[in-house]
Order: sequence, then structure tokens, then C-alpha cells
Amino acid sequence: MHDIVDLETRGVPAIFIASDVFVQAAEAQATALGFPTVQRVFVPHPIQDRTNDEMRALADLAYDAIVAAITTRS
Repeated sequence: MHDIVDLETRGVPAIFIASDVFVQAAEAQATALGFPTVQRVFVPHPIQDRTNDEMRALADLAYDAIVAAITTRS
């Protein structure tokens, strides 16, 4: 999250992408960093043991949300 906030404050569009078990942690950290509106996209957890095909399917499902987030300024 630190990197995303740093990029955004420099004017570089950035988003935070993580699995959905990190929603509360991401919100808390973004708020603590003074950037509660940082764009973020969450995918279903877990991701660690997924196959390449499963990861591609997750990416396909998240694609529209990622494009929307990266093109919406926070």
C-alpha cells in the first residue's frame, strides 16, 4: 500500500490488488497513510496454490474492475 500511495501522490495512476481477506487491512492501512480513497481491487482468496489457468481466470474476472480503478482518480 505504501508504494501505491507514493505513486498516486506523484501523479502516477496506481491501484492496490490483493485477495479479499485483506479488505479490512487495506482500508486501515490506506486510512493510516492519509489516503483512504486509494483505488483497490480484491480477488477471491486464496491465490497462493492456484494453477496458472485459475490465476488467468481470476485476472479475467477482475479485468473490468482493474481498468475502472486505474482510470478513476482517487
